[in-house]
Amino acid sequence: MNRAQPEPIQRPEVEAEGAPHAIELRHLRYFVALAEAGSFTHAAERIFIAQPTLSHQIRRLEEIVGTPLLQRRREGLRLTAAGRVLLDASRNVLSLVDREVNRTRQAAGLGRQRLRAVIPPGLPQSLAVEAVVGLRAAAVAADIDVVWLETALDAEFSLIRTHQADAGLGWLTTGPEELPTPLDVMVLGEFEPDLWIPSSHPAAHRGTISLHELAAMDVIHGPRRAQAGPYDAWARVLQAIDPRFEFIDPPFRRSLPMTLAFAATADRPAAVLTGPSTVAGRPGGPIRRARSANTSGMVRASLEHRPLTASAALVWSGDLPRSLQQMLFEAADGLTRPAPPRPAELVSLTTA
Repeated sequence: MNRAQPEPIQRPEVEAEGAPHAIELRHLRYFVALAEAGSFTHAAERIFIAQPTLSHQIRRLEEIVGTPLLQRRREGLRLTAAGRVLLDASRNVLSLVDREVNRTRQAAGLGRQRLRAVIPPGLPQSLAVEAVVGLRAAAVAADIDVVWLETALDAEFSLIRTHQADAGLGWLTTGPEELPTPLDVMVLGEFEPDLWIPSSHPAAHRGTISLHELAAMDVIHGPRRAQAGPYDAWARVLQAIDPRFEFIDPPFRRSLPMTLAFAATADRPAAVLTGPSTVAGRPGGPIRRARSANTSGMVRASLEHRPLTASAALVWSGDLPRSLQQMLFEAADGLTRPAPPRPAELVSLTTA
């Protein structure tokens, strides 16, 4: 009687190179680098591999997923809908792996806890200094390393939500309860912009200007990518007065005096609006710059009823270890509202 032959062992499908037919971490790292760099050339330089190797690995990733992830256009690469989904997932996976490796090293006594903190450029200087000093002091006391990231944060704090950063200082234009999970937040204070108008404008003699008067002017403010949250919220406030209202990008992003000169010589009345820069509700009348400051005949005025404000807030991921969350809570709780700038101090228009 013949014995039944054993079933052959099924082996996983293997690529021509001998690697398993599955996504590897290197595929995800390459894909994230490519999406952030916007071109194969720049991405290959960033991650120190040859461009043909990067192209091959991205093609292989698309084969494994079973759908195109990128569209190659004349103006550059663009993610497909599937590519955007995989990009978010890749960032989450890579951040989780890095974080857990860090925890493993800490458990083995090979390193300290690490916090990646975002401080966007263009914050009011006193606010940024208070936050950095407070975070550093709390981190030292808790024996935590802080990695500082200087980059813009959007209104949804996506860098933190997608685990590319652990915490950050940014602007809220809605209530803290509107933030998506798993974000936690502590509000540090309310801020409003500085507003400059021509000295010949009727409102200059009053020292205050109405929202209707402002909406009738050309208003230089932005660019949007610098502080998307306040930009969009304040545009909506003015569009409620005039649905056609749009901000005008500043021609000189890093020079308030040059932008004031640009507004002063415009064909029609123009105003200059900074990002959030002054503690909201500061007592006292309208403040004009010292005569020695180069304002090109522009003067500062206050908006009636203070309709444009934003809340400075420290935001962090609720997925962080409890020790890191406690350190952030204590640092935020210890922050005080920064002192207002000196009257003759020029406040920068936007973030870089």
